[in-house]
Amino acid sequence: MITKRIIPCLDVKDGRVVKGVNFKGLSDVSSPVELAKFYSDNGADELVFYDITASSDGRKLFTDILRETARNVFIPLTVGGGISSVKDFERVLNCGADKVSVNTGAIANPNLIAEAANLYGDQCVVLSVDIKRVNNNFHVFARGGRDDTGIEAIGWVKKCVDLGAGEVVVNSIDTDGVKRGFDLELLAKICDAVNVPVIASGGAGCIEDFIKLFKTLPKVDAGLAASIFHFGEVKISDLKLKMRGADIPVRLLIN
Repeated sequence: MITKRIIPCLDVKDGRVVKGVNFKGLSDVSSPVELAKFYSDNGADELVFYDITASSDGRKLFTDILRETARNVFIPLTVGGGISSVKDFERVLNCGADKVSVNTGAIANPNLIAEAANLYGDQCVVLSVDIKRVNNNFHVFARGGRDDTGIEAIGWVKKCVDLGAGEVVVNSIDTDGVKRGFDLELLAKICDAVNVPVIASGGAGCIEDFIKLFKTLPKVDAGLAASIFHFGEVKISDLKLKMRGADIPVRLLIN
């Protein structure tokens, strides 16, 4: 049976890991290199590394921190932020990333997904989509959750998977940083629409939120979180033991 993945997310701004609520009110957390190494050594299955202002600032993702991070971790690393061309894919992969996450760049040019998948394989292309409810509809937001594109989210995700995205990170702006649980309604709709791995992001506040996620939506492949791991509210080792106890397949760290 395929194990469920636990993935810490490092949102990086100006060279530091930050975290906010509903994509706002960012506060400083730690060095991305130090934090990534800590997670790699303590049972994380993968890491996601976002340069969260690269797209909104209209610049490329900084590569020096990425190279140093990649040298210090020994688990798969997904990197995103300011990805707008296949050259950006190549640059990030050459810096040590295993997968590349595209969000705003795909909204501007959906064919980027197909081009990158053809060059590097579907497994390398991760669609990251920021979604928020607007008048009881799910809309896609761009530029780090700043701009409402008006695009209907479920159809957008399906289109991107058809173009070649091999994995989808679903970022719920409504639940981001609130710590009241994952957005199960949204995730259920995404899981029903596609047949690629779906990663749930936004809303985890305790171990029980992960248990509920995987028990309610067995199609979800991974749970992604930031602040509860960054601030020591939940230890990945404790989370995985509780998951194993709840008969959820998980990889345990062997010392």
